[in-house]
Amino acid sequence: MSEREVVVDGFRWSFSDLGAGPPVVMCHGFPGLGFSYRHQSRALAESGFRALAPDMPGYGRTDTPVTIGDYTNDRVADQLVGLLDTLGEDRAVFVGHDFGAPVAWTLALRHPERVSGLVLLAVPYAPDRFPARPSELYAAVARKHFLHIHYFQEPGVADRELDADPRRFLHRLFYALSGDYHYLDIWQHPSEGNGYLEVLPHAPPLPWSWLSEAEFDYYADIFSAAGFTGGLNWYRAYDANWERSVDLDGAPIEVPTLFIAGARDPVLAMSGSAALDRMRAAVPDLRGVHLLEGAGHFVQQERPTEVNELLLNFVTDVDATGSAGD
Repeated sequence: MSEREVVVDGFRWSFSDLGAGPPVVMCHGFPGLGFSYRHQSRALAESGFRALAPDMPGYGRTDTPVTIGDYTNDRVADQLVGLLDTLGEDRAVFVGHDFGAPVAWTLALRHPERVSGLVLLAVPYAPDRFPARPSELYAAVARKHFLHIHYFQEPGVADRELDADPRRFLHRLFYALSGDYHYLDIWQHPSEGNGYLEVLPHAPPLPWSWLSEAEFDYYADIFSAAGFTGGLNWYRAYDANWERSVDLDGAPIEVPTLFIAGARDPVLAMSGSAALDRMRAAVPDLRGVHLLEGAGHFVQQERPTEVNELLLNFVTDVDATGSAGD
């Protein structure tokens, strides 16, 4: 992987930059890195595209802001526009997984002229704003069972637990969210008196079919050095995102869009049975909804061959359409 660093308006981005051609910017979530797109970066570069996979703010070697407002979707979207400018790119296909998905669709909503296409992994577009402050809704759910989103809200609590043993946390969480485990089983545990490591399942030894020991070591080494506070701050920005998204309530996404998820992804279960229908209604140029059997949350790593084929078909079609319209 070709690693680069650039400073944009005083903010340091670290990212992999492979290939030459129409750019594809891939945004990860928690607990990910630009490395989470290693399979897609190689495939895109070999097919004539420029694959850009940044460590998102708070992760890896990218800067870690102190202010929670710097982790909001609109703030990070604006920063990604600045990164495009610095790299000399007018438009890009944006791919978003987990927290990267709402950042990518915020770009499509607020800066559609910079987005030639949108690929959402794991998280379907949600056009409807929450009816109340998210932290209040999550606190109510946490009274019934353990909910990591609520546990992560208090600064310092989860940070201390996860930073104390990054390897054990990542090992258990990667397994728990994969297609080999039913993540919602952790809801059997109460919130009171439990940390995240206490409710996550024990994981089988590596290597797994989708994650080698060397790949896991890369994640563990990076998070051992950087810590988890930056990643956790994305959860702490839920209320700020809610406050800043009033004007986007119900807004349609007009750019060409593709959705891919693992059929066993717990995000789909937590999103509710109507989530995909709401997305279809709000995305008029939705070019596919693909649920990959047996895969869980880390679909681009668990099913790289299938994801790469779908992604390459999409970006090639978007590029051909865009070139014809120029």
